[in-house]
Amino acid sequence: MAFIGIIPARYASTRFPGKPLALIHGRPMVQWVYERACQAGLSQVAVATDDDRIREAVEQFGGQVVMTSPNHRSGTDRCAEAARALGASKEDVVVNIQGDEPFIQPDAIRLLTSQFDRPEVHIATLAKAFTGDENPQNPNMVKVVVAQNGRALYFSRSPIPYYRNEQLPPVHYKHVGIYAYRLSVLNELVQLPASPLEEAEKLEQLRWLDNGYDIFVRICDYESIGIDTPEDLERAEKMTQF
Repeated sequence: MAFIGIIPARYASTRFPGKPLALIHGRPMVQWVYERACQAGLSQVAVATDDDRIREAVEQFGGQVVMTSPNHRSGTDRCAEAARALGASKEDVVVNIQGDEPFIQPDAIRLLTSQFDRPEVHIATLAKAFTGDENPQNPNMVKVVVAQNGRALYFSRSPIPYYRNEQLPPVHYKHVGIYAYRLSVLNELVQLPASPLEEAEKLEQLRWLDNGYDIFVRICDYESIGIDTPEDLERAEKMTQF
């Protein structure tokens, strides 16, 4: 079983066109993501894109790149096509690493892939407890409720669970948006039509739950900061984590 890291990267973006090529300390964002992913001990890492400008940038820094269709509805679909193009087998695990998270930590990727030591795990992701300065009411921070056996019960933009018992200190978990899937299951996921829950919350993982797939969640302390706007990029430039 091989672990294949795939970084979906598209040039078009409503809020930030050309985001994967935005420079952070003189290097394109996608390069930061790629190099951190390469530190996680994966069998292979590749960028999946439909844009020649991104392809050229990845080739320039010596990275592996796979050209994919421009018609994919999500990064999940792009990962599936790229994995097949790379010759992955159905037993291999595909790790979907967001191309706009230059702060991704290699240890977080290793923790995610460690879940596949259990044969019943076909889809895995991470979550982190909210800190005191984070607001669970923020719809841009996706919440997840996890069963005692580690399976996700539900993901929502609403603050779940609701604590009616005021004696209990509320604990909410924030979804860390990195996924890994066995390729055999990933190929099934991309064939599923959109579900009503997915359409309501605009969260594709609800389509998988809606169709009976289990998503295993590992609670962690790792934090990753996504770059969604030029303002986010300016803040990233000032951070010392690089």
